[in-house]
Amino acid sequence: MPLDPYLAERLHLLAGMTFADLADPDALARFVEFAQDPTEWVQPDVAVEDREIAGPHGPVPIRTYTPRRAGTAAVLWVHGGGFLGGDLDMPEAHVVAAELAARADALVVSVDYRLATGGVHYPVPLDDVRAAWRWLRTGPAAEAEHVALGGASAGAALALASALRDRDETLRPADLLLLAYPFAHFPVPALDGATAPEMTALPPTMRFSVTDIEFMVQNYVGRLTDLPRDALPGGAPLHGLPPVHLLVSEYDDLRPSGELLARQLTASDVTVTTYLSAGMPHGHLNRTPALAEVDRSLDFFADALK
Repeated sequence: MPLDPYLAERLHLLAGMTFADLADPDALARFVEFAQDPTEWVQPDVAVEDREIAGPHGPVPIRTYTPRRAGTAAVLWVHGGGFLGGDLDMPEAHVVAAELAARADALVVSVDYRLATGGVHYPVPLDDVRAAWRWLRTGPAAEAEHVALGGASAGAALALASALRDRDETLRPADLLLLAYPFAHFPVPALDGATAPEMTALPPTMRFSVTDIEFMVQNYVGRLTDLPRDALPGGAPLHGLPPVHLLVSEYDDLRPSGELLARQLTASDVTVTTYLSAGMPHGHLNRTPALAEVDRSLDFFADALK
């Protein structure tokens, strides 16, 4: 399928633009305009609360989303951002968490893990996610029927790595994993021959070059070789995991990582259900349900929780 028509007709706003160009106010204004959706998102009727929990490296901010009609599911959600960006207010955190809470009548907790900046490296972000997961699993969701662990991009890697630690330790594991366009491997496999030419039409701000990917890994782990198995967890043994719902974006340089992960999970006797977000670039959950494919992606995860 071609790139989503709404995005395609606005690509001219990003023509030739790199992230370095965003220092220019005019370029930044075009970038912000491109990020606007057809209609403004209206937060669903869920109660939102910010708080902090204890973690091994200090307090960890979290945000809870409680539906008006209590259900039987709970979710820990981990935003993406290449391990070095993102926060609780980005749509991939706030919009996704609120929508999942409302659509699945689930308690959702979004975690503001420490980013790989200012000398922070693996395993600190993962340790923060683990602290939030333990808090949820042993506290508010201790009696829940279904407790899921999920995330997007780098957050999906952190969620998967946390599930691997559950498997190898004594904490009751997640009942379900929700992984959106995961960044789970290094190096990332190449795009297929049909998709690679189509990706050339996308501007640099919508692509991941080899240099970009190496930078994210170097920045997160501190090196490019001898990576810990749960840093980019596609290289770890994957047996014994709970069922996985895996979402990939069609126009995404990291799509081959998600597709390889699906094959690896299947080969490891892990139940995996995949969904291809047609016409969508990487990070499409940073938009809102005003785009039909974002709406369908959110339903894919919400339906898994019911």
